[in-house]
Amino acid sequence: MTLRNDVGARFRDPHPHPSGARPPALPRSLVPRHVGIVMDGNGRWAKRRGLARTKGHEAGEDSLFDCVEGAIELGVRWLSVYAFSTENWKRSPDEVAFLMRFTDGVFGRRIADMDALGVRVRWAGRRPRLWGNVIRRLESSEERTRDNDRLTLVMCVNYGGRAEIADAAAAIARDVREGRLRADRIDEATVSRYLDEPDMPDLDLVIRTSGEQRLSNFLLWQAAYAEFSFVETLWPDFDRRDLWQACEEFARRDRRYGGIVAHRA
Repeated sequence: MTLRNDVGARFRDPHPHPSGARPPALPRSLVPRHVGIVMDGNGRWAKRRGLARTKGHEAGEDSLFDCVEGAIELGVRWLSVYAFSTENWKRSPDEVAFLMRFTDGVFGRRIADMDALGVRVRWAGRRPRLWGNVIRRLESSEERTRDNDRLTLVMCVNYGGRAEIADAAAAIARDVREGRLRADRIDEATVSRYLDEPDMPDLDLVIRTSGEQRLSNFLLWQAAYAEFSFVETLWPDFDRRDLWQACEEFARRDRRYGGIVAHRA
């Protein structure tokens, strides 16, 4: 079956998982709209196999795009992934250079398929220090897929949650100084409009692989009321079945948002 979006674009179906696994039959209301993933454990995956750390990053590419297809199958509408943080510049120059080339290459290899799937690619992160070819690749991917509406994939590249909020605060201050914004009218909705992706909904679920249990400066504003799933699996071994399992667990949780809800039967 081929699906059609509102503007008439034809989208291919996700490839089935090699195991034949199918997504769980969750009610639409219990499927997380926005899932964020901290893709952790590439280096450890490679080390356990006696390989260079870069081989772990390479193996993680298939995990990412398997999860993209799994998210579409389940009905997730937004998927944000932590690809390169503002802190990752502290890594060795060789690894940083590899990650820059790799990020460029991933979308050189995958953008046609993402477009065929109906994925809208977005980029969140800072421009300074980021390689020019990576910026051009991310921006061209955004432009090519801007009319797709099946799944929005946000690549967080040279991204940090604190940096995003600081940049938003600086932009707000400039607009107040120049008379475009009144200081006494600033509220949470105002701040949201100044973030990297103003139309991004809050995170419903954050998944972190490799057993680590911290947010590591990932989408801090958007994660205010997110549920968390910390899994032991290293990122290159993670696939859509693990994503679905985390979403099933999410569906069983009571989300109170600071209030009280009736106990589920």
